[in-house]
Amino acid sequence: GGGAYGAAKAGGAFDLVRFVQQPQVLARIVSAVFALIVFACLVGDGYMSRAEDPRLFCVFNRNDDACRYGIGIGILAFLACIFFFMVDVYFPQISNTTDRKYLVLADLGFSGLWTFLWFISFCFLTNQWSWTQAEDVYFGADSARAAITFSFFSIFSW
Repeated sequence: GGGAYGAAKAGGAFDLVRFVQQPQVLARIVSAVFALIVFACLVGDGYMSRAEDPRLFCVFNRNDDACRYGIGIGILAFLACIFFFMVDVYFPQISNTTDRKYLVLADLGFSGLWTFLWFISFCFLTNQWSWTQAEDVYFGADSARAAITFSFFSIFSW
C-alpha cells in the first residue's frame, strides 16, 4: 500500500506529465475554467443600463444580488482551484501523515461546500432569469445563459 494518505510515496521526483494526467488535477483545471467563464460572463455582460437611466442594473431580473453572488462564487472558486492546485503540486513532498490527512479532508470538505454553493448559484440565476423581462435585456442574454450553464456544469466538476 501507499501508507496513510499515500505518505509512503512521499519525496519522489516531480513528473509533470504524470501530474497533469491525475483525475483530480484535470477536474481542478476544468473547475477553474468553468469558474472563470461564469465570472467573466457576469462581469462583462451581466450589467446593463438604459438610455434614460444611466445607472447599471443586473440582467437577472434587475436583481444585483444575483450578479454579485455569481461573481463572488466564481472568483472564490477560481482562487480555491489555484490554491488546491498548488497543494496538489506539493502534496507528494509532504511526508507527515497528519498534514496529509488535514489537506485531504480540507479538500473534500471545501469541494462539498462549493458543490452546494454552485447548486445554489444555478438555482438562483435560473430563477432570476425566468423572471427577467425581455425588454430589460438588449444584449448579454447569451452571457447570462452561459453563466447559468456553467454554474450547472460546476456542480459536477467540483
